[in-house]
Amino acid sequence: MLLRAGDVGVLLAGGGFVIALALWAWSGDRGDTAVIRAAGQVVKTSSLTHAHSFSVVGPLGTTRIEIEPGRARIARDPSPRQLCVKQGWLTQSGQAVLCLPNQVSLEIRGRTPAYDTLGY
Repeated sequence: MLLRAGDVGVLLAGGGFVIALALWAWSGDRGDTAVIRAAGQVVKTSSLTHAHSFSVVGPLGTTRIEIEPGRARIARDPSPRQLCVKQGWLTQSGQAVLCLPNQVSLEIRGRTPAYDTLGY
């Protein structure tokens, strides 16, 4: 069975629509603030305008957080599997990384989040 010119046009239009919808739905505001929590309490709120780093103490030890203009990450953590370190740089509003064994979290906030982290 061969595709006709109209079939190809419909497939291309549908594919373009799906790609445009995905880009629109997942595009979010770039974050401008990092919120760091330890044991559920906010310990620091920091702007993402200039580079700096700091440490947060949790039950397992010290978690090192790095902030550069427009992005933040957990650089070092004493958790055994290093999942929060492997998340890498966070840039979009609404993104978050959790170091559950050490009870430390990092969240990026901005004017509009890309998605609801509870629904993600």
